[in-house]
Amino acid sequence: MTRPLFRAGKRLWLKKHDAEFRRLYPHLPSVEVAKRMERSLAAVYGHAGKLGLMKSAAYLASPAACRLRRGDNVGARFRFPKGHVPANKGLRRPGYSVGRGRMQETQFKKGQPTRWMPVGSTRLGGGYLYRKVSDIRNVTWTRNWKQDHVLVWEAAHGPLPTGHVVAFVNGDRTDIRLENLEVVHRRELARRNSIHRLPAELKSAVMAIGRLTRAIRRRTKAHEEQDRRSA
Repeated sequence: MTRPLFRAGKRLWLKKHDAEFRRLYPHLPSVEVAKRMERSLAAVYGHAGKLGLMKSAAYLASPAACRLRRGDNVGARFRFPKGHVPANKGLRRPGYSVGRGRMQETQFKKGQPTRWMPVGSTRLGGGYLYRKVSDIRNVTWTRNWKQDHVLVWEAAHGPLPTGHVVAFVNGDRTDIRLENLEVVHRRELARRNSIHRLPAELKSAVMAIGRLTRAIRRRTKAHEEQDRRSA
Protein backbone atom coordinates (compact mmCIF):
# COMPACT_ATOMS: atom_id res chain seq x y z
CA MET A 1 0.00 0.00 0.00
CA THR A 2 1.01 3.66 -0.37
CA ARG A 3 2.74 5.03 2.72
CA PRO A 4 0.44 7.41 4.65
CA LEU A 5 1.08 11.13 4.29
CA PHE A 6 2.22 13.33 7.17
CA ARG A 7 0.76 16.72 8.08
CA ALA A 8 1.82 18.63 11.21
CA GLY A 9 3.54 15.51 12.51
CA LYS A 10 0.44 13.34 12.14
CA ARG A 11 -0.31 10.57 9.68
CA LEU A 12 -3.41 11.31 7.63
CA TRP A 13 -6.20 8.81 7.06
CA LEU A 14 -7.23 9.30 3.44
CA LYS A 15 -10.20 7.68 1.71
CA LYS A 16 -8.02 5.06 0.05
CA HIS A 17 -6.62 4.13 3.46
CA ASP A 18 -10.11 3.90 4.94
CA ALA A 19 -11.20 1.50 2.21
CA GLU A 20 -8.31 -0.85 2.93
CA PHE A 21 -8.81 -0.45 6.67
CA ARG A 22 -12.49 -1.46 6.38
CA ARG A 23 -11.43 -4.52 4.39
CA LEU A 24 -8.75 -5.67 6.85
CA TYR A 25 -9.90 -4.75 10.35
CA PRO A 26 -12.97 -7.03 10.76
CA HIS A 27 -11.09 -10.17 9.68
CA LEU A 28 -7.50 -9.85 10.97
CA PRO A 29 -5.84 -9.41 14.38
CA SER A 30 -5.39 -5.73 15.17
CA VAL A 31 -1.63 -6.21 15.45
CA GLU A 32 -1.54 -7.50 11.88
CA VAL A 33 -3.72 -4.61 10.69
CA ALA A 34 -1.34 -2.13 12.34
CA LYS A 35 1.62 -3.77 10.60
CA ARG A 36 -0.01 -3.70 7.17
CA MET A 37 -1.31 -0.15 7.53
CA GLU A 38 2.02 1.04 9.00
CA ARG A 39 0.25 2.49 12.04
CA SER A 40 0.52 2.07 15.78
CA LEU A 41 -1.86 -0.32 17.54
CA ALA A 42 -3.42 2.63 19.38
CA ALA A 43 -4.07 4.36 16.03
CA VAL A 44 -5.78 1.23 14.72
CA TYR A 45 -8.09 0.98 17.73
CA GLY A 46 -8.87 4.70 17.59
CA HIS A 47 -9.69 4.70 13.87
CA ALA A 48 -11.83 1.56 14.18
CA GLY A 49 -13.87 3.32 16.84
CA LYS A 50 -14.18 6.43 14.65
CA LEU A 51 -15.45 4.36 11.71
CA GLY A 52 -17.66 2.17 13.92
CA LEU A 53 -15.93 -1.04 12.84
CA MET A 54 -16.21 -4.30 14.78
CA LYS A 55 -14.54 -7.67 14.42
CA SER A 56 -16.53 -10.14 12.32
CA ALA A 57 -18.30 -13.13 13.88
CA ALA A 58 -16.01 -15.46 11.96
CA TYR A 59 -12.93 -13.76 13.40
CA LEU A 60 -14.27 -13.81 16.97
CA ALA A 61 -14.93 -17.55 16.66
CA SER A 62 -11.44 -18.25 15.31
CA PRO A 63 -8.36 -19.15 17.38
CA ALA A 64 -6.83 -15.79 16.39
CA ALA A 65 -9.33 -13.98 18.63
CA CYS A 66 -8.05 -15.91 21.68
CA ARG A 67 -11.37 -15.58 23.53
CA LEU A 68 -12.53 -17.81 26.37
CA ARG A 69 -14.47 -20.52 24.56
CA ARG A 70 -15.96 -23.89 25.39
CA GLY A 71 -13.95 -26.78 24.13
CA ASP A 72 -10.37 -25.49 24.10
CA ASN A 73 -10.90 -23.49 27.37
CA VAL A 74 -8.30 -20.85 26.57
CA GLY A 75 -6.57 -19.47 29.67
CA ALA A 76 -7.67 -22.24 32.06
CA ARG A 77 -4.12 -22.92 33.24
CA PHE A 78 -3.74 -19.30 34.33
CA ARG A 79 -6.85 -19.20 36.55
CA PHE A 80 -7.19 -20.20 40.19
CA PRO A 81 -8.93 -23.58 40.51
CA LYS A 82 -12.32 -23.82 42.22
CA GLY A 83 -11.90 -23.91 46.01
CA HIS A 84 -8.48 -22.20 45.91
CA VAL A 85 -7.46 -20.79 49.33
CA PRO A 86 -5.63 -17.42 49.17
CA ALA A 87 -2.14 -17.52 50.66
CA ASN A 88 -2.93 -14.60 53.03
CA LYS A 89 -6.29 -15.87 54.25
CA GLY A 90 -6.69 -15.30 58.00
CA LEU A 91 -3.44 -13.40 58.37
CA ARG A 92 -3.33 -10.23 60.46
CA ARG A 93 -0.86 -7.52 59.68
CA PRO A 94 1.11 -5.71 62.43
CA GLY A 95 -1.04 -3.00 63.96
CA TYR A 96 -4.37 -4.48 62.80
CA SER A 97 -5.68 -5.26 66.26
CA VAL A 98 -6.07 -2.77 69.13
CA GLY A 99 -2.86 -2.05 71.00
CA ARG A 100 -0.45 -3.24 68.33
CA GLY A 101 1.25 -0.48 66.37
CA ARG A 102 -0.31 2.70 64.96
CA MET A 103 -2.04 1.18 61.95
CA GLN A 104 -5.54 1.76 63.33
CA GLU A 105 -4.91 5.50 63.69
CA THR A 106 -4.81 5.96 59.91
CA GLN A 107 -7.40 3.36 58.90
CA PHE A 108 -10.66 4.59 57.36
CA LYS A 109 -13.56 4.32 59.77
CA LYS A 110 -16.74 2.45 58.87
CA GLY A 111 -18.94 4.60 56.64
CA GLN A 112 -16.25 7.26 56.12
CA PRO A 113 -15.67 8.27 52.46
CA THR A 114 -12.09 7.64 51.39
CA ARG A 115 -11.54 11.26 50.24
CA TRP A 116 -13.52 12.97 52.99
CA MET A 117 -11.90 15.94 54.77
CA PRO A 118 -13.34 17.77 57.81
CA VAL A 119 -14.57 21.37 57.76
CA GLY A 120 -11.61 23.73 58.14
CA SER A 121 -9.28 21.58 56.04
CA THR A 122 -7.25 23.25 53.28
CA ARG A 123 -6.21 22.11 49.83
CA LEU A 124 -4.41 23.56 46.81
CA GLY A 125 -6.12 23.95 43.46
CA GLY A 126 -4.92 25.90 40.43
CA GLY A 127 -2.29 27.64 42.56
CA TYR A 128 -4.88 28.91 45.07
CA LEU A 129 -5.43 27.78 48.65
CA TYR A 130 -8.98 26.54 49.34
CA ARG A 131 -10.63 26.05 52.72
CA LYS A 132 -13.54 23.72 53.48
CA VAL A 133 -16.42 25.77 54.90
CA SER A 134 -19.24 23.20 54.94
CA ASP A 135 -19.88 19.48 54.55
CA ILE A 136 -22.98 19.31 52.33
CA ARG A 137 -23.29 15.99 50.50
CA ASN A 138 -24.18 15.55 46.81
CA VAL A 139 -23.29 19.11 45.77
CA THR A 140 -20.50 20.55 43.66
CA TRP A 141 -17.21 20.86 45.53
CA THR A 142 -17.27 24.67 45.16
CA ARG A 143 -20.23 24.75 47.57
CA ASN A 144 -18.08 23.28 50.33
CA TRP A 145 -14.71 24.80 49.39
CA LYS A 146 -13.94 28.51 49.10
CA GLN A 147 -10.74 30.33 48.17
CA ASP A 148 -8.95 31.21 51.39
CA HIS A 149 -7.91 34.70 50.29
CA VAL A 150 -11.55 35.55 49.50
CA LEU A 151 -12.61 34.35 52.97
CA VAL A 152 -9.92 36.55 54.57
CA TRP A 153 -11.06 39.64 52.64
CA GLU A 154 -14.78 39.04 53.29
CA ALA A 155 -14.13 38.51 57.01
CA ALA A 156 -12.72 42.05 57.15
CA HIS A 157 -14.93 43.88 54.62
CA GLY A 158 -18.10 41.85 54.10
CA PRO A 159 -19.50 40.18 50.96
CA LEU A 160 -17.59 40.63 47.71
CA PRO A 161 -19.30 43.12 45.31
CA THR A 162 -20.90 41.62 42.20
CA GLY A 163 -18.53 41.43 39.23
CA HIS A 164 -15.44 41.88 41.37
CA VAL A 165 -12.64 39.52 42.45
CA VAL A 166 -9.95 39.55 45.12
CA ALA A 167 -6.47 39.99 43.61
CA PHE A 168 -2.98 39.86 45.11
CA VAL A 169 -1.08 43.12 45.24
CA ASN A 170 2.34 41.50 44.84
CA GLY A 171 1.09 38.71 42.54
CA ASP A 172 1.98 35.96 45.03
CA ARG A 173 -1.04 33.66 45.48
CA THR A 174 0.46 32.14 48.62
CA ASP A 175 0.74 35.53 50.38
CA ILE A 176 -2.73 35.69 51.95
CA ARG A 177 -2.20 38.71 54.20
CA LEU A 178 -5.07 41.19 54.31
CA GLU A 179 -2.75 44.04 53.31
CA ASN A 180 -1.76 42.05 50.20
CA LEU A 181 -5.38 41.71 49.02
CA GLU A 182 -7.33 44.16 46.88
CA VAL A 183 -10.70 44.06 45.15
CA VAL A 184 -10.78 44.78 41.41
CA HIS A 185 -13.41 44.44 38.70
CA ARG A 186 -13.14 41.39 36.45
CA ARG A 187 -12.49 43.70 33.46
CA GLU A 188 -9.50 45.18 35.27
CA LEU A 189 -8.15 41.73 36.12
CA ALA A 190 -8.50 40.68 32.47
CA ARG A 191 -6.59 43.81 31.41
CA ARG A 192 -3.81 43.05 33.90
CA ASN A 193 -3.48 39.49 32.63
CA SER A 194 -3.42 40.44 28.93
CA ILE A 195 -0.33 40.88 26.78
CA HIS A 196 -0.89 44.65 26.75
CA ARG A 197 0.78 44.89 30.16
CA LEU A 198 4.04 43.47 28.75
CA PRO A 199 6.99 45.57 27.53
CA ALA A 200 6.64 46.73 23.91
CA GLU A 201 9.38 44.39 22.60
CA LEU A 202 7.92 41.31 24.29
CA LYS A 203 4.38 42.26 23.26
CA SER A 204 5.47 42.47 19.60
CA ALA A 205 7.19 39.08 19.82
CA VAL A 206 4.09 37.41 21.29
CA MET A 207 1.85 38.89 18.59
CA ALA A 208 4.30 37.80 15.85
CA ILE A 209 4.31 34.22 17.17
CA GLY A 210 0.50 34.27 17.15
CA ARG A 211 0.39 35.41 13.52
CA LEU A 212 2.93 32.73 12.51
CA THR A 213 0.96 29.99 14.31
CA ARG A 214 -2.28 31.00 12.59
CA ALA A 215 -0.56 31.06 9.19
CA ILE A 216 0.83 27.54 9.74
CA ARG A 217 -2.61 26.26 10.71
CA ARG A 218 -4.21 27.78 7.60
CA ARG A 219 -1.52 26.31 5.34
CA THR A 220 -1.82 22.87 6.95
CA LYS A 221 -5.61 22.89 6.61
CA ALA A 222 -5.34 23.89 2.94
CA HIS A 223 -2.95 20.98 2.23
CA GLU A 224 -5.24 18.52 4.02
CA GLU A 225 -8.23 19.67 1.97
CA GLN A 226 -6.21 19.35 -1.23
CA ASP A 227 -5.11 15.81 -0.34
CA ARG A 228 -8.71 14.77 0.41
CA ARG A 229 -9.95 16.11 -2.93
CA SER A 230 -7.18 14.34 -4.83
CA ALA A 231 -7.63 11.00 -2.99
